[in-house]
Amino acid sequence: MIEIHPDAKISRWADIEDSVRGSRIVVGAGSSIDSFVKVKPAGGSGDLIIGDRTVINSGCVFYTGNGIHIGNDVAIAANCCFAPVNHAYADKNTRINQQGFLPSRGGIIIEDDVWIAANCVILDGAILRRGCVVGAGSLVRRELEAYSIHVGNPLRLIGWRK
Repeated sequence: MIEIHPDAKISRWADIEDSVRGSRIVVGAGSSIDSFVKVKPAGGSGDLIIGDRTVINSGCVFYTGNGIHIGNDVAIAANCCFAPVNHAYADKNTRINQQGFLPSRGGIIIEDDVWIAANCVILDGAILRRGCVVGAGSLVRRELEAYSIHVGNPLRLIGWRK
């Protein structure tokens, strides 16, 4: 089920697929989804909820998986990927595409007033607390503190356990 607030702006070149599993896709008032954004209900039955006045720029991809909840006044730059789902791969005698998915790590939660810069990857279990900033090229897979700044660095994976 796709619910788009009448005050939201969705580019005619955005591709928002409806779910066959009953997932909801909700876009709040005053939010904007740019050209070439892809929403793909895949890997689970989680909802994609986008709050009010949130801006999603060109080239972003959202797999609904275990769910994505985006708050109000969030800015998401171009070419970010949101993947709240992980393929199972432990059985080397079975093709990966036949093994299903790993248990949920809680989906993705993005609180209000967050900025995610270009080319970021946000994974299952990520929680971006209010007011945090995620630098370009970052990989996030854990909780980021409120009002913190995380600088993208291809040699430093944010949230990666050592």
